[in-house]
Amino acid sequence: MDDSPLTFLDEELPDAESVADTDAPPSLIIDDADRYSRLRLIPWWRQERLAAARVLVVGAGALGNEVLKNLALLGVGTVYVIDLDDVEPSNLSRSVLFRTEDGGRGKAEVGAQRATEINPDVRIIPLKGDVITDVGLGLFADVDVVIGCLDNREARLWVNRQCWKVGTPWVDSGIQEIQGVVKVFVPPDSACYECAMTERDYQLLNLRYSCPLLRRDQIMEGKVPTAPTIASMMGALEVQEALKIIHGLPVAAGSAMVFNGVTNQFYTTRLPFRPDCLSHETYPKPIELPLGALRPVADLFAAARQTGLAGPLTLALERELVVSIDCPRCGWHSEIHRPRTRVSQAESICPTCNEPAQPEIVSALAEDSPLATRALADVGIPHYDIVRVDGVDESAFFLLAGDRGWLEAGPQETPNHPMRA
Repeated sequence: MDDSPLTFLDEELPDAESVADTDAPPSLIIDDADRYSRLRLIPWWRQERLAAARVLVVGAGALGNEVLKNLALLGVGTVYVIDLDDVEPSNLSRSVLFRTEDGGRGKAEVGAQRATEINPDVRIIPLKGDVITDVGLGLFADVDVVIGCLDNREARLWVNRQCWKVGTPWVDSGIQEIQGVVKVFVPPDSACYECAMTERDYQLLNLRYSCPLLRRDQIMEGKVPTAPTIASMMGALEVQEALKIIHGLPVAAGSAMVFNGVTNQFYTTRLPFRPDCLSHETYPKPIELPLGALRPVADLFAAARQTGLAGPLTLALERELVVSIDCPRCGWHSEIHRPRTRVSQAESICPTCNEPAQPEIVSALAEDSPLATRALADVGIPHYDIVRVDGVDESAFFLLAGDRGWLEAGPQETPNHPMRA
């Protein structure tokens, strides 16, 4: 066995003893009582940056487990993790943090608990919900990086657009069998996820929206076969890219790292940049309002007027709202008040005549709308969101800063889903 020191770029790396015997800064001196002592030996490493970092992990399945584990080992200060689903037996062969007794518990909750056991220094806040409907844009703006551990185009496209609006880098990964890819996106200048979407991708998205209502059961029915090995590899690469972003090190933004586990081929490819990409919308710095999602829409309009926005005013709804469903044949009517993606097609079947009914879908609310008396949450606005109010000549963006304390305390529920912290 060769015991010679490793070399990197023709420079010999010092061993631990030689580092300890030099006049190196205190952060490079080995202290066995410090759990991060070996990490601090990396020349560019700044543990204080990691301790101050905030990361959003979207998805707590096989990839999410690996990402949470690594973030805990690194000592990242605050991690938010969101997932809609519960632990089931098929997860146990691919998810390092789940146990048999966890069946039926939320994936985000279990992942947060087990990752905290790995390192109590890390604060992990679990969110049980859908990233599209239950995560306010304010959280995307607050974190240093978003790590996607997703399994569908809708969620990836949504995360991409949210990150671009507030200028937050994000890292995406996809896995299948023993193959995987990791993509790094840094707004506003790099290519983004949507830049690389093909005509076929758009066709598949449009197919899911071809019915009056989106059928979540169809979205979630795809079961992608994956091995725990590829989840471990791609999850590690995702965290490593996030680690570089947090440290301000260069990353290959707008690129994809592709691994074929069958042939052991690994290559990097540059993604195309589309100047006219719809995802490249960016928001200005929002005006903070002491309002939360449980306040009436009318309060938002009143606050917007106080900032000088001239009316009549209209609240833009980023998540199309299904107000009600009506049957034109027999007069059946059902109040819904949920985002379109949270309504199943089964709910649009009239229980009286068993025929498809028609949903009333709105994408904006005027001041004189009857819905203005309802809570922001009732029109699909999640906690700590950034909302756009349009006036006659201009638009203004507002952060629902009244929800900041709710978020930092560890959310218990959202407008559309229960949350367990």
